[in-house]
Amino acid sequence: MSRPQLVARPIVRSLRQATGSTAATCPSRPLALRPFSSTPSRKDETTTTTSTPTEPSPDAQKLAAEAALLGQKKPPPYPSMIKQGTEDQLAQLMSPHLGSRRRRAALATTGTIPFEQLPYQCFQEARKILAQDREEKVAKIVAETAKIKRLEAADASTFRGGEAYKQKRLASLRTHVEELKVLADINDPLVKRRFEDGQGDMNKPIYRYLAHRKWSGMERNIILQRIEQFHIVPDLLPKFQPTIDVKMTFRGYKTPPGATLNSRITEIPPTLRMQVFEKGERLFSVVVLDADVPDTETDSFKKRLHFLATNIPWSPTRDSLFLNRLGTAAAASQPELGTLAVPWLPPFAQKGAPYHRLTVFILEHKDNLALDAAKLKEMYDGQGRDGFSLKSFRDKFSVTPVGFTMFRSEWDENTADVMARHGIPGADLEFKRQRVMSLKPPRRARGWEAKRQGPKYRHLWKYTKRIKGIKY
Repeated sequence: MSRPQLVARPIVRSLRQATGSTAATCPSRPLALRPFSSTPSRKDETTTTTSTPTEPSPDAQKLAAEAALLGQKKPPPYPSMIKQGTEDQLAQLMSPHLGSRRRRAALATTGTIPFEQLPYQCFQEARKILAQDREEKVAKIVAETAKIKRLEAADASTFRGGEAYKQKRLASLRTHVEELKVLADINDPLVKRRFEDGQGDMNKPIYRYLAHRKWSGMERNIILQRIEQFHIVPDLLPKFQPTIDVKMTFRGYKTPPGATLNSRITEIPPTLRMQVFEKGERLFSVVVLDADVPDTETDSFKKRLHFLATNIPWSPTRDSLFLNRLGTAAAASQPELGTLAVPWLPPFAQKGAPYHRLTVFILEHKDNLALDAAKLKEMYDGQGRDGFSLKSFRDKFSVTPVGFTMFRSEWDENTADVMARHGIPGADLEFKRQRVMSLKPPRRARGWEAKRQGPKYRHLWKYTKRIKGIKY
């Protein structure tokens, strides 16, 4: 018998007595149902018993039927505590996207009760303390806001540092107000619940703070590891630190940074999911380049531009950028999608060549100034793709790299077909490693073998011929 059935047996027995099923043999007594009690039960809470049998009420019959199902799939109708069980049992309750296992267990066992009204005494007492703390933070925010207004209305000549000191002081006060807004809601369980469910409003500083804290953990460390592992610095940029979260999907499938993808998957442009953590709107440019294009003339590698889009407006509330929609007729009427300067060139690698690093950089425009897409197309489309330099592009157009992700491409069974469909030459080209002969002179034989090279030891030659590297 399962644990819920063992717990339900005394409840079912008591409810059957209350419904009068044993009225012929013993008197029945009503039960005192205390669903969400915060204090221990007392004996004087029960009502006086009567000797006359009572008719089974519909409510009592419903309770008895529900109690009989306690050992089955239906949760208890009046839970008084979070469901107990092993970690595996708690993990099976509801969706794993709803946060911790204990929270899922609490939601699964409380039915339709609102989250802020969960019948847990400790939870409700903690919410009262958090509400008082929030009131104190709100009062500080009001006081700091009034101080900012007074400082804005004051004359800069009254300060020793002049206008520079005034602006510096205003910036410090505004930063302090943003910190107070975060501290006012950082411990609110409703805020944490909305963030875990993906329903947070990114216009509010608390949700941007939580998103940045989440990204600054493992995800940012993985990106930094890929930048160091694949030598993005200093091969492409002298130094670089990402400040926004960038994820990439091909055909709806998530692509981990640095993954090796099939040529058929990368034939169409990916979808980027970008999350910024600062308020306000800004302009972005997206650059996709191959950092490992073999150059047979110089026996080295060069770079090639595969995609360039510019003037992409972005804000914290936006999260998805569909690169395959840029350049279409629908995108021409939607300036919020951006402008396509260089169309997508499918990544490819010749047979025998090492893997190619396909890097995706997100660059922020200085002072939100738009770039001339026609000029970019003239400079980098066609023959301008070869020899593209990200550092030169950054310095020439005053853009700053803020986001990064990457994938790798190798020769596979679909590369030749992809190159043929898009008119890319070089599918029949194969790279082979050139054998480098040693420049050292031949080494004289020494030891046992040198003493037994004469005709006297001809019967031993057949054994020395089997040794790899010895040739007569």
